[in-house]
Amino acid sequence: MSSQNRQPYPSGQHRGDDGRSGSPAFGVDRPWRAVRVWDFSTRAFHWLMVVLVVAAYISWRANWMDLHALCGDALLALLLFRLGWGVVGSDTARFGRFLASPRAAFSHLAHLFRREPDTQCGHNPAGGWVVVLLLVLLLAQTISGIVMNNDVADEGPLTQIMPVWLANLVTDMHVYLWDALLVAVGLHLAAIFTYAVVKGHNLLRPMITGVKPLPADQPAPRMARAALAFLVLGASVVAAALFASLI
Repeated sequence: MSSQNRQPYPSGQHRGDDGRSGSPAFGVDRPWRAVRVWDFSTRAFHWLMVVLVVAAYISWRANWMDLHALCGDALLALLLFRLGWGVVGSDTARFGRFLASPRAAFSHLAHLFRREPDTQCGHNPAGGWVVVLLLVLLLAQTISGIVMNNDVADEGPLTQIMPVWLANLVTDMHVYLWDALLVAVGLHLAAIFTYAVVKGHNLLRPMITGVKPLPADQPAPRMARAALAFLVLGASVVAAALFASLI
């Protein structure tokens, strides 16, 4: 391995000559290398989701409801893609890979303010649950919005048989879910800031470049093929369109 890819303990994470706990394994001489931890599909999903949520909010405030509805349809397709990618995608994107036990998540949070090297490949135990929370809130928000945005002329068969009380409940949910989503996003951003300032972990850069430094003896995650991502995306677009037609 070339000296460009192998490097000593990452800067900003050194706690002394013996590392985080006095173990030689975390010393300054431990070789590190650049590892691809996020595939393009996961990163594209993340940033497209940010753009669409912001666009949905702006279009709602400006009363551009046609654009708002279009953002909702696109969000649903993206969310369905992420659910599918979480089953068949790259190692770091799979729910079964990054969802830790609640005990492991709380144990990780107990060390939140401890400065230590970032050896996590993908989401950390607590971050994985935040991802699930955000996906659930976004999916519920999107579906409720698609249901309530349909007017009489555009109603599908399921909306036509929906009781009035249920339609009103969905409308209220769309409002309250937005507030809950804002809180969850705020926690997400606060966590990124805390990890950067307190622990010295840059969580943002790998989600842009796909690469982060990891110990040289740590295996790289398996990346799924781009062709599989296109298949999942195509199926997600069809499923989202079918759902919108039924609603």
